[in-house]
Amino acid sequence: MKIKMYQVDAFTEKLFGGNPAAVCILDKWLDEGLMQTIGAENNLAETAFIVKNSTGYDIRWFTPAVEVDLCGHATLASAHVVFNYLGHASDEIVFTSPRSGVLKVKKDGSLLTLDFPTDVFHKIDVPKFLVDGLGAVPDEVYKGKTDYMAVFSYQHEIEALKPDFKSLALLGERGVIATAKGDAVDFVSRFFAPQSGIDEDPVTGSAHTTLTQYWSKKLGKDELSAIQLSARKGHLACKLMGDRVAISGHAVTYLVGEIEIG
Repeated sequence: MKIKMYQVDAFTEKLFGGNPAAVCILDKWLDEGLMQTIGAENNLAETAFIVKNSTGYDIRWFTPAVEVDLCGHATLASAHVVFNYLGHASDEIVFTSPRSGVLKVKKDGSLLTLDFPTDVFHKIDVPKFLVDGLGAVPDEVYKGKTDYMAVFSYQHEIEALKPDFKSLALLGERGVIATAKGDAVDFVSRFFAPQSGIDEDPVTGSAHTTLTQYWSKKLGKDELSAIQLSARKGHLACKLMGDRVAISGHAVTYLVGEIEIG
């Protein structure tokens, strides 16, 4: 069996920037264990699997260790593949996730915009285990559906973080967002997810369903610019739209190939 696979750098206009994702094109779903094994073999933050349906594509995402509920950069990468390689005629793709529902992606020139549901989160006391894991004390901490969000005052605090990944892996959630107001953009962030098999994710689109809501209220504006401060860096434009978030970025193809199985 041969499976067509693309590797795409998402949330960047330059190759070797942003967050790399693999996109596998299937005629029907593979066994879940096989998809997880492919995700582990690719050893990227996420591998997306897509299957054509009557309205667009079904989509699922796997890290090297687990299947996840929502992934922004791999959805952006999947849209890039569908628009550029699979003959999609319109400027909108409808992806359907069994875990996150309908996810639309629109194209405006080379810019792709994700339409994702907002996160639901609440403020909590600053947990000692989170301070120990991050090696720094945040001003505030929030708990969302799958992540903690630690808010700091300054960008340089985010840049200086040196987490203890073994400690963070014990948190029992997908990951930890660290964020602060940006020096040159509205806000910056980093994302740590050792429990999901990713010590630091280069660019995390889904985290911006939390970040956009928080910073929109904090800064009093619905449209925001953002940078994820990983070594590869990711650039995002975000817009709060009620209970939805528009997350925009570019994508670049790195690899086109085939997986041979069996």
